[in-house]
Amino acid sequence: MTDTLRPPVEPALPEAPDSPQKLKRSIGVVGGTLLTLSCVTPASTLFVVVPDLFGSLGTATALTIAIGSLLCIAVAFCYSELGTLIPSAGGEYAMVSTMAGRLAGWLVFVLSLLVVMIVPPVIAMGTADYLAPIVHLDPSIAGAGVMLLATLAGLLDLRANAWITGVFLVLEVIAAAVVAVLGFAHAERDPGSLLSMEVAGADGHADTVTALLVVSGLAIALFVTQGFSTAVYLSEEMENPRRNVARTVLATLAISAAIILVPVVAITLGASDLAEVTGGDIGAMVTAWSNSAVGTFVSLCVALAIVNAGIVMVIQNSRVLFASARDKAWPEPVNHVFSKLGRFGSPWVATLAVGVPGAALCFVNLDTLYGVTGVSVTGMYLLVAIAALLSRGGAHRHTPAWRMPLWPVVPALLIAVLAYILTQQETAYLLWTGGITAVATLYWLLYLRPRRDTRWLVSIPEDARA
Repeated sequence: MTDTLRPPVEPALPEAPDSPQKLKRSIGVVGGTLLTLSCVTPASTLFVVVPDLFGSLGTATALTIAIGSLLCIAVAFCYSELGTLIPSAGGEYAMVSTMAGRLAGWLVFVLSLLVVMIVPPVIAMGTADYLAPIVHLDPSIAGAGVMLLATLAGLLDLRANAWITGVFLVLEVIAAAVVAVLGFAHAERDPGSLLSMEVAGADGHADTVTALLVVSGLAIALFVTQGFSTAVYLSEEMENPRRNVARTVLATLAISAAIILVPVVAITLGASDLAEVTGGDIGAMVTAWSNSAVGTFVSLCVALAIVNAGIVMVIQNSRVLFASARDKAWPEPVNHVFSKLGRFGSPWVATLAVGVPGAALCFVNLDTLYGVTGVSVTGMYLLVAIAALLSRGGAHRHTPAWRMPLWPVVPALLIAVLAYILTQQETAYLLWTGGITAVATLYWLLYLRPRRDTRWLVSIPEDARA
């Protein structure tokens, strides 16, 4: 753990003027875990995303999140193996391009870009609700402010951001712990209710949560802990990536799943009745279990957690855009601008290109796009699982890397499950995602593929291959 955030010991060698820009290796397992956990942002997920699950799944919410977390173990195995084979800031698209072909990599890049551009402003707009005990703000204005603040922080050195987000993360965990303790202390029902599969209907009576509803909810449940993939995006800035990427991915998933799932169980048991469970107003429950001061403290912790998530998401997303420009995904003037590094070693133009539009999106109705995000995450995981199934063929068979247990059973089963989950999503969300994917495919066919020798050249830093 002593290598957590120290700078590299060996001096950097001068690079040729025309060599691809490389990010600086400056973080270890703890620094990477702090940043990655902050991107999962357990508290803001608990308070912003989980209430929607309570509204549709009632007492089956904890079970659905638990199933989603188990599926994410298989996903984490795939990310860990591919992330140590292909340690690049490009994340999913670098891994999938290398293993499954450049078109598949391009499509996973588009899906990941959908996720990384939509999620930060959606979460940021939740800030206003949790600042309400102190000040009343318009959600759009509050969200835009958070995005701009996160953008400024994203311009700083990554090591500094690891400490900033680490402090905020502690407050997140405290908020989640307070909810868990209060919920268990005021338990109104026995643990068997977690399997009762009930939700309050419009007429006030209990409705049954069907297995198909649970499967449909898994797309959002997968999104609940989705941020563990940030470790792969940071692999190019992580010391000893072949060892530390897998450790960071798996540790982050375990910690974040516990931080989210335990309070969800406590809320389900502690709610006074089924209607309160379905309502999902966690802030009101905390106040009822304690007093307004505790409720205010928890709300402020959540507001800080959302700011924290914004910072890390901007960091992650700018690395994706930086890597795509370095890999020649766009016309040359765009590639040149997005691949610029600032004085702190961060891709400053890419950071602004992610953060400023994110602030603008806070003034747009994102309800439909929020549903598209769940489909996009599931589709992205599906393509990563396909790449993992191909990860031990050809030249990659003997490449030094972390290797998942039970290969190829794990990726094969994951592919089948994720494909089924996609079939259970709302048609409108599937059509939106399919339409965007179709446009991306046309861009590939008309621009990238005819220029395959000069465009979309997925690169891996030379020191990562050793």
